Amino acid sequence: MPERVIAIIPARGGSKGLPRKNVQLLGGRPLIAWTIDAAKACPWVERVLVSTDDDEIAEVAKACGADVPFRRPGELSHDTAATEAVLQHALAWLEAVEGQRYDVVLYLQATDPFRREDIVSRVVKTLLDRPELETVFAGRPDHKNYWTRRDGRYEPLDQRGHPPRQLKPHVFREDTGIACATRAAIIRAGRRIGERVEMIPHTSPGDGIDIHTEFDLWLANVLIAQRHEWPNEPVPERLSRHG
Repeated sequence: MPERVIAIIPARGGSKGLPRKNVQLLGGRPLIAWTIDAAKACPWVERVLVSTDDDEIAEVAKACGADVPFRRPGELSHDTAATEAVLQHALAWLEAVEGQRYDVVLYLQATDPFRREDIVSRVVKTLLDRPELETVFAGRPDHKNYWTRRDGRYEPLDQRGHPPRQLKPHVFREDTGIACATRAAIIRAGRRIGERVEMIPHTSPGDGIDIHTEFDLWLANVLIAQRHEWPNEPVPERLSRHG
């Protein structure tokens, strides 16, 4: 039988850095609408579910085509609630109340709206095509030099000095909010990412904008208004030709 894929988008109502951020307007639409669109566009996603504790977010999500079959409990709706617990709760509720059991969970974050339109499908399809993997997620290539502090002193993460950018192997920024597909057994065990993983490199003009403050939202709207860069845009031909 084909594996059943559900997309789960967490969206609590009590955001503090940008109050009501999930329903603030980006490009004239509620912020969460762009991520719901991205999930619905994936041909392997059977259902798009929004996990929220907030009635307004629930109504907006349903108007955008998502399911909101429950209200998230208060103990999973505070600032420090773990995403893993939120995903685990959603699966447990669906199984206990509806008798619905899914094989793959696609996790998307509403605050990361600037995705190329193909990234979600690439992540999901890679996991479905490769049964040996537990998780596939988006990662952004980066060529900067990173340091860490260990035992009271700073050390470079890469010990090979400072070769030219063109010769350096990339490091990758984990972008699970852009797209992360994980086998449901891993989610049920309380983890977001398994041990056997694949990363799908991605870039888009707005992928450095993670909307948590008023400035982030302003910058995202400027990108749309002045550069005409929208969430869920097609991959430019020059990129698709080169992979």
